[in-house]
Amino acid sequence: MEMKTFEEISEFRWKTINDLVLEHENLNKFHDVIYGYIISAAISRLTLRHGKPPSPFCFFVMGSAGRLEQSIWSDQDHGIAFEDDSKHHLTYFLHLGSEISAGLEQAGYKKCSGDVMASNPLWCKSRAEWQQQVQHWTSTISWESIRHLLILADARPVFGESSLLHLIKENTANSVKSEKLLTRMLENTMHSKKGIGVLGQLLVETHGPFSGCINIKETAILPFVNAARLLSFYCGIESTDTRTRISSVPDSIIAPQEKKYYIENFNALLSFRLAHALQTDYESGHFIRVEHLSKEDKKELKQILKAGKELHDKTSRLIERRIQ
Repeated sequence: MEMKTFEEISEFRWKTINDLVLEHENLNKFHDVIYGYIISAAISRLTLRHGKPPSPFCFFVMGSAGRLEQSIWSDQDHGIAFEDDSKHHLTYFLHLGSEISAGLEQAGYKKCSGDVMASNPLWCKSRAEWQQQVQHWTSTISWESIRHLLILADARPVFGESSLLHLIKENTANSVKSEKLLTRMLENTMHSKKGIGVLGQLLVETHGPFSGCINIKETAILPFVNAARLLSFYCGIESTDTRTRISSVPDSIIAPQEKKYYIENFNALLSFRLAHALQTDYESGHFIRVEHLSKEDKKELKQILKAGKELHDKTSRLIERRIQ
């Protein structure tokens, strides 16, 4: 199927996505299909004005897209790495990043509020410049540089020369082996929002448009995601998705039965989000109205929250023991 305009792609997306609302794996494959259409259309549009891409390049996604954990709604987190280093090439690929971002927005993907997009020079660089950037982040060890390294850790190629991203991530993993750096990463991600109160109740928002809802992203998803990402650095795991990261941890570190338990609960969480989140727009997709849940649903959600906290606590202890 060939779609040449952003309008055609957007129409196709909205017409098709409702058939995938309860199928997490197929939903994320579908998001990748849309990315491919948008990128191809953006290249065609830019070719008419500025010619074909002047260098091999890789377009990659990060965040939930990089981890293959998107819901129906998703924002944009992406970057570009290109081979040849010149000012002309940078200008071209920044234009391409802007075209892709505009196309994604038209198709329903909200622009990143933190500007983690290929239209930003921070996330659009030559391979050599990316190596320098990673070196800067790993040597600076500020809160911001750690955040950038954590974002880059979830990068996954979706178009172009994937080897370009592989080299960048390999360099990043080698640089992060410093115990001090891993500790700072833990400090950056160790504080998560509680989902269960001291009396065993689900903790909901008390004011604002989502009053009475639980923030499923901050209370449930992030504890799993942050722990699995830290484990990937700790164990040298290349995969980006949370479940594969957990399953790839050596049995000597986390027992097979425990890994199975965490993966089953994370799978249940992804399905629970699709079934119960509000899903009227990107922001609402992070919230679940507790009063709409059955007694069994609440019990399942509490079990998921408990498993996420257990994994996060276990990961924290592993890293803390390493530095003692």
